[in-house]
Amino acid sequence: MYLNNHSYYSLRYGTLSEIELLEIAQQHGCTHFALTDINNTSGCLNFIRKAPDYGITPSIGIDFRNGADQCYVGLAKNNDGFLVLNNFLSEYLHNKKDFPENAPLLENCIIIYPFEKILLLEKTTFLEHEFIGVKLTDIHKLRFSKLSSFTHKLVVLHTVTFRNKRHFNIHRLLRAIDTNMLLSKLPETQQGSPDCKMIPVEFIEKAFEEYPYILENTKSLLLQCSIEFNFTKTKESQNLKCVFGSLDEDYKKLIALCEIGLPKRYDCITPAIKQRLEKELALIKQQNFVSFFLINWKIIQYAKSKDYYHVGRGSGANSIVAYLLEITDVDPIELDLYFERFMNLYRASPPDFDIDFSTWDREDVTRFIFEEFSTNNQVALLGAYVTFKHSGAVRELGKVFGLPKHEIDKLSDGKYVISELDELSVLVLRYASYLNGKPNYLSIHAAGILISEKPIHYYSATHVPPKGFPTVQFDMHIAEDVGLHKFDILGQRGLGKIKDAITIVKENHPSVVLPDIHNAKPFFKDAKINAMIEQAECIGCFYVESPAMRMLLKKLGVSDYLTLVAASSIIRPGVAKSGMMREYILRHKNPERRKEAHPVLWSIMPDTYGVMVYQEDVIKVAHHYADLDLGEADVLRRGMSGKYRSREEFQAVKDKFVANCRKKGEPDDVIFEVWRQIESFAGYAFAKGHSASYAVESYQSLFLKCYYPLEYMVATINNGGGFYNIETYVHEAKMNGALVHPPCINTSSIETIIRGKEIYLGFQHLQGLEKYTMLKIGKARLNGKFTSFDDFTTRAALSIEQLDILIRIDAFRSLQIDKRSLLWQAHYKNNHVPVHELQQQLFKVKTKHFELPKFTITDLENAFDQLELLGFTLYDSFMLLQKPPTSTITSNDLGKYLHKTIVIYGYLVTVKNTGTSKGDRMYFGTFLDQNGHWIDTVHFPPVAAKYPFRGKGIYRITGKVVSEFDFLSIEVTMQERMVYISDPRFDSTYNRKTTPEEQNNFRLLK
Repeated sequence: MYLNNHSYYSLRYGTLSEIELLEIAQQHGCTHFALTDINNTSGCLNFIRKAPDYGITPSIGIDFRNGADQCYVGLAKNNDGFLVLNNFLSEYLHNKKDFPENAPLLENCIIIYPFEKILLLEKTTFLEHEFIGVKLTDIHKLRFSKLSSFTHKLVVLHTVTFRNKRHFNIHRLLRAIDTNMLLSKLPETQQGSPDCKMIPVEFIEKAFEEYPYILENTKSLLLQCSIEFNFTKTKESQNLKCVFGSLDEDYKKLIALCEIGLPKRYDCITPAIKQRLEKELALIKQQNFVSFFLINWKIIQYAKSKDYYHVGRGSGANSIVAYLLEITDVDPIELDLYFERFMNLYRASPPDFDIDFSTWDREDVTRFIFEEFSTNNQVALLGAYVTFKHSGAVRELGKVFGLPKHEIDKLSDGKYVISELDELSVLVLRYASYLNGKPNYLSIHAAGILISEKPIHYYSATHVPPKGFPTVQFDMHIAEDVGLHKFDILGQRGLGKIKDAITIVKENHPSVVLPDIHNAKPFFKDAKINAMIEQAECIGCFYVESPAMRMLLKKLGVSDYLTLVAASSIIRPGVAKSGMMREYILRHKNPERRKEAHPVLWSIMPDTYGVMVYQEDVIKVAHHYADLDLGEADVLRRGMSGKYRSREEFQAVKDKFVANCRKKGEPDDVIFEVWRQIESFAGYAFAKGHSASYAVESYQSLFLKCYYPLEYMVATINNGGGFYNIETYVHEAKMNGALVHPPCINTSSIETIIRGKEIYLGFQHLQGLEKYTMLKIGKARLNGKFTSFDDFTTRAALSIEQLDILIRIDAFRSLQIDKRSLLWQAHYKNNHVPVHELQQQLFKVKTKHFELPKFTITDLENAFDQLELLGFTLYDSFMLLQKPPTSTITSNDLGKYLHKTIVIYGYLVTVKNTGTSKGDRMYFGTFLDQNGHWIDTVHFPPVAAKYPFRGKGIYRITGKVVSEFDFLSIEVTMQERMVYISDPRFDSTYNRKTTPEEQNNFRLLK
């Protein structure tokens, strides 16, 4: 009886989840029920999956609307009809055009026109699949309408969008947010009727008692609709089944590729290697994952043909087949990677392959995937839902209620006393809590791409977000439920750094022959690289440069590949939170401590001293300690994060975990401690193969940093840095012997370049300098270097504002003219001359030449210009202090002051803001001392509150030197941000160490 029902996936319109709709339908005794969201199919698959739990036969369709104006409702008679509806909706979403007033012929579909719409269209002929939907409010009009004669075409069209009055209010607020209107100005045409709520079927039957045929027609329509998808654990993968024509051909190709890869990857092919390969191939074939590997192989082959660098990671990195196909560079034999984490008979989904490319290369790889595999519209990006968060909802609601900005800011930031708020503000907060967690709009999964056997519209409509590729309207959880397993293609700056660094090394050292960067095994044994890791000299290197990683490398004393693999997972938040990071360090450094390990856990994980470090450790513990089968163990691993945690299957596995351990006689305190460890970290830890992939990339970048530090820093700067900002990498280059120059009109490019040991910062780092200006300089310089200021302004006509930036950064220094003279010339000669981009000067206009006094430009003046235009200075920041440092203690001295209170000066690099178990805020600071070396500080809550960070600059730090696992840091008791000297050009009181001539120059400039 209910043909048109909306969930909250009718975005910024509906208020109920698809599950709430099923609950309401069950409460009203429905056996058949339809979901027809507005221009959206996000909820359809989960609606179908869950409907049997409520004793309901589901029907699905789409409520087609132009804005809020309802055109018609389409119901799918079967799966083919759903495909047709999705094709139709997607065409209009892709092209951003309105739906036609009359629906085209849509096979295997039912189209229901609203009664009022039929009257407006004056439609009098109907195809077999077209019907007239009569609302409760239309019954009286029907008596006097010619449409009453279409007895076999009339059906009940009662819409369910709300549960009650509160939901209707939420709906109106959503409509106001969507239309960007004040609630008081929202027209009725932009909102639904308050009658659009669930009413008893008896009430509908009573209302239509004069028209029993309408009730019969409605029931008949619902009975015609039947749709099925397989959501059972035994479902087949819906991914593309064949890559080379048939299953047999695919398997032969996979074997052939492995045979080619064996001698490439292994100098000695041992029986263990052959046995592992045979085991994997047999299981891959049995689980029908052959095409999954071949698709990933094809992607990598394309990338290699374009010289794109990649890293393959995820659980698939535990696979020797992936290693032989060069999807990953991780040797599972060398690392003894756990096969069952990669694949087992109980696992329905294929292994995860997260394939990273540089940010610049990723788009082209995505384009290749769409072109290569979408012969029948079979490829789409995976969707994601952006939900309302409390703070954002408060801001949106504040606007539609008409609150002033300062009131909205106060409510959004939580800076209020509830008892002091007016009624409107209380309403904003109340309705923000109702919106919290509900879908706001559709977005894109960070990396996921679907490649299906059937057309992608068999499962969902698609829309085209700004990325420009069709995107399904459901998320990864629903995709996996229905058997669609994503391919993860990610962008990563670290790979761009490696690729660019190799190019820069070849340009700066043409005679150098670099080793194959993809073969990282020689790097693992390089003493110089391992010494760098042990000293945590890894700034700029992928995954090992952050303050937390620097600390861990030193505490562990990491000096080899295998320990770095462990460190890559230990650093993850879950491992640290569970206390296992500390326990691992203790056992790593102290063999006696290892005796405290639980004997079963020790036997399961001897390589990590009985401490859970990797994702597969969860599977091992669940399987060997709690006697869960491998399928249940994998449910446990997956259930530790995201949506799966709330699912019934996860709860059942958790209960069985506890019951099995008790049955074996394990005490509850041990059982629940092991469970606590699993629960606290499993959703965050890496698979060992994943960690190993990261470690491989770390070693690749460490090789370049070790032997070609300046070139590597230039590549890092040009790729937007890494964990730190550009200033830190400029500093690191200087610490490695570089002479770093500000941009120069005759040498610099848009990007930073290196010539020998001299680095010239790129024009792109100048704040306020337009991209067009940079291109113009480069184009003009094709005709030779600039010989004079007049030559520059003639060949690269720029506005006075752009000239001013270049002059003040001293970009004209190669012309041997000081910047103050140039500023005078620029303003005198160019300020009044209009810049004609397309018009060449026929005659050069002469200007009067003035003899200027000789100006002296101080380092201090240059430093302030650099601060303004680059955001940092290439000079020593400590020269800017108003008062010189009163302490000469540096980072290298800390060992002499262990457990003593010291005063030390540090230039702030970064701050980590974190919370204690009680919810108090504390900080970890990272500074550079007066010699440019690292200082690490800890600011416990009382100190953090009393002496907060006050932005960038130099701090006078007072604190106690402490050591943990030989890592020295300072527990801060007091800190003060030191005052910089005033910019002398704008401070008339400045007279420190300046000559009368300099004072005159400052006045002249002002």
